[in-house]
Order: sequence, then C-alpha cells, then structure tokens
Amino acid sequence: MVAGEASGDLLASQLMLALKELMPNVRFVGIGGPKMQFAGMQVMYPMEKLSVMGYVEVLRHYREISGIRRSLRKHLIQNPPDLFIGIDAPDFNLDLELALKQHGIPTVHFVSPSIWAWRSERIHKIKRAVSHMLALFPFEVPLYQKAGVPVTYVGHPLADILPETPNRMEMREQMRIQPLNAKVFALLPGSRKSEVRQLAKTYIQTAALILKVIPDAQFLVPLGSRETRNIFEEAIWQENAHDLPITLLFGHAHDAMIAADGVLVASGTATLEAALLKRPMVITYKLSPFSYWLAKRKQILPYIGLPNILSKKFVVPELLQDDSTAENLAQALLNLVANKQAVTELEERFSEMHSILKQDSAKKAAQAVLPYLNAHA
Repeated sequence: MVAGEASGDLLASQLMLALKELMPNVRFVGIGGPKMQFAGMQVMYPMEKLSVMGYVEVLRHYREISGIRRSLRKHLIQNPPDLFIGIDAPDFNLDLELALKQHGIPTVHFVSPSIWAWRSERIHKIKRAVSHMLALFPFEVPLYQKAGVPVTYVGHPLADILPETPNRMEMREQMRIQPLNAKVFALLPGSRKSEVRQLAKTYIQTAALILKVIPDAQFLVPLGSRETRNIFEEAIWQENAHDLPITLLFGHAHDAMIAADGVLVASGTATLEAALLKRPMVITYKLSPFSYWLAKRKQILPYIGLPNILSKKFVVPELLQDDSTAENLAQALLNLVANKQAVTELEERFSEMHSILKQDSAKKAAQAVLPYLNAHA
C-alpha cells in the first residue's frame, strides 16, 4: 500500500483494520503515515517524502520521489505482493501500478483521480494501470463503467467517522473557549508545507481584518506537523501578529471546525470535512504562478472544492490565486456567517450530502478487494 498524505493515511488505516477483521493474517508493507503504522503497516519510506503539491514543487523534488518509486517498484516486482493498493496520490501511484500490473500483480486504486474535474485523458492510463477502482463518490462510477474499468462505489470513510449532528457548544466547552458565544473561525491552511507557506501570511492578515469588525473574534489554526506549525509561527512573527487571538493546535482539525462559526479552508479533503461537519466555509488556494497556469489549462469544472463539485454548483465561495487576498477572504467569511438563512440552507444541504456518502466505506472497500487476496490464499 502507498499513501502520500494525511487524508490517504486515514483512508488506508480504516481499510487495513477492516481487512484484518476479514483476514486476520493479512500483512501490509509500503509507504504510509502514523495511522497506517498504528494499524500494522511495515513502512519502507516515510509518507512525508511524497507530500508535495504543485508542478513546480514536484519538479523540485522529482529526483528523490522518482528514486523512491523506482526502488519500491524493483522491490515489489522481486518480492511480489498478493495485491497492491494505491491510496490516492495518482501522480506517484499510477505509474507504479502500471509497472506492477504488467508483471502480473493485481492493483487496486482507492480514491478516483479527479478525471471529472481536470485531465480527463487520464482514464486511458488508469484502465491500463488499475485492476479495480474504489470510488468515494457516486457520480464517479458511470465514468469508469463506460471506460471498462472495474469499479465499486464505497462511499467516503469520513462520512462514517464524523458526527451527523456535531455539538458546537459542547466542543467549545471542551476546548475551553471563552466566552462560549464568541465568534470563532477555524483557519485551515492545508497539510503540506508548501500549502502552509503559500497561505499562512494571508490567513493571518485575514484574521486581523475580521478582528477589526468583530473585536471578540477568536481563531483556531489546526496544523498537522511540527514543520507546518513552525512555518505558521514564523509567519506570525513576520507579520508582527503576536497579539492576535490565534490558537495554534496540533491536529484537532475536526474539533476546530465543529467549534467554529465559519471555516477558511485550503482546497482538498478538508473542504469535505467542513461540509460533513455542517460548517459554512470559504475555500481558497494558492500555487506558484506556473503551477496554477498549468492547472487552469487542464481544468474542466468551474469549481475545485468538493462541496461545490458534489452539489454541481457554487454553494460556498471559492477565492483562488490572485483573488485569495486577505480583504476578499475576510469579507466573504463575514458575509457568510452573518447570513443566518444561508447558513441554515448550507447545513441542510450538507446533511443530505452526509447521508449519501455514509456507506460503511471501509467495510465495502475491504469486501471489494478481498477476492484478490483470496485468489492467493
């Protein structure tokens, strides 16, 4: 198994635990994070080596990443597993899966690449590389059926994990937020170092502008690693923003979102987490100018956030690249949290989304891959 970032680590760990229930003697090797290690993964390379986003950033680390893939490919061909499961990270995993499948190793890909949003031509490579696709979203299934790729809709594990009716006041008491009725904003700048570097200063400036309008506002910033926390702390120092009511958290992203009146979130899985937690949000993202230009050329849909993609329309604002200014973000957040009717409508829409995605996905995914393991039992 290979996962390349925190969201993949979570998906994979849940699948691993479900597989263990069905096949107690199953063993896992590959690339994973702390959750996969806890579930029993024998890690060959740390997951952080693959956590790079954007064309320019990937090029900068290309030699190291391609060296890891080459070494892993050689090891797995010489020591063939009964099954290879790539967890998301398509730019890394699809090439690896293609080589392994050509050597007779079955390959499952968990999390469809976003062929419905951009780079739709990848479906041809996927067909050559993947024995079976595990899709998180129902609208993905017909795309693979039409292309002749075996596919199973498994729902989204986050819909199984996250509460359907989060208790905001109870969470605020747990987090010792005072006063309990203060306006609270969760600021999520992403899990990768490159993302946090791009967004940290803008987030801090956004908080400062919100504070001018809501003097008792509080800000929660969940960060997933010591490295990303250091980057954000450095940005606070550079912005001379020590007096801002910003609380940095190690992890606890879900807690921060539950406690919040509004969420500012970097595009990615966290946008779906915010939706499942029924929080109004503003989505933002920044890449290097060249990476963004390339991405826009390949884009199919007008939106990038999962809540908008699943709704097939803009239900929450997206402010990207040059539009991602502190002024724009602060105004969008303030407008959103002040509109009670809009917040209520979002909560209802997100509740419907939750019920569709809640499928006991880890169990469904385990049952879908079990035939490949039983074939070698």
